[in-house]
Amino acid sequence: MAAQLAGKRALISGGASGIGAATALLFARQGAAVAILDLDEERGARLARTITSEGGRAIFIPGDASRAEDCARAVQQTVEHFGGLDILFNNVGITRRATVQDLSEADWDRVMEVNVKSVFLLSKYAIPHLIRSGGGAIVNNASGWGLVGGQRAVVYCASKGAVVNLTRAMALDHAAQNIRVNCICPGDTDTPMLRDEARQLNQSEANFLAEAADRPLGRLGKPEEIAQAVLFLASDAASYITGAVLAVDGGGTAR
Repeated sequence: MAAQLAGKRALISGGASGIGAATALLFARQGAAVAILDLDEERGARLARTITSEGGRAIFIPGDASRAEDCARAVQQTVEHFGGLDILFNNVGITRRATVQDLSEADWDRVMEVNVKSVFLLSKYAIPHLIRSGGGAIVNNASGWGLVGGQRAVVYCASKGAVVNLTRAMALDHAAQNIRVNCICPGDTDTPMLRDEARQLNQSEANFLAEAADRPLGRLGKPEEIAQAVLFLASDAASYITGAVLAVDGGGTAR
């Protein structure tokens, strides 16, 4: 079978670990040149080396996706290195588990900056290059908790709900430019961020993960499974899909 992303150029935020890393590997194996934007320089550089050692094309760009200057630089370096840009995966995200009463203003601001402002900034700088490429695809990583509420997760739910409706608004604004904008809403997926939530809630990791797996399919998601959904929305297989919100959650939001 032909590579689904042959000749495409992609930028992935939060690409050094978890869903971002799995997507970077999958994109590269499907023929895309991949730029990885992340604060974790060790993991990001190692992943880029892994991709190139497999015969793919990848660069690592250290930076904070909530900062305008870092986003502009990441987009520019991607375009300069690969000759253009076709796909943006707004993946970076963090969480702070707390109620409104317990959450600090600083934590509220930081989660909103990383989870929502990064989507705005990277899209702002990427869209002119997608237009120059004749169109392209933006995939935003929201969450099942962008569709339903969750306990002790107010800022995460608020931020991911914002990403869901930001996706729809962007899809309307840029359809005429042949830019498709969609989002995925993963359920609990076995990533470093999920395991960190157990620490934030002062729960044992084993018990926390067992509770997270309580969904119709009876298990956690794997980063590689979420990456397959991103690949679909980024590829020509989804050429007539824009403004879509795809739950990839083992049936968690079906209840």
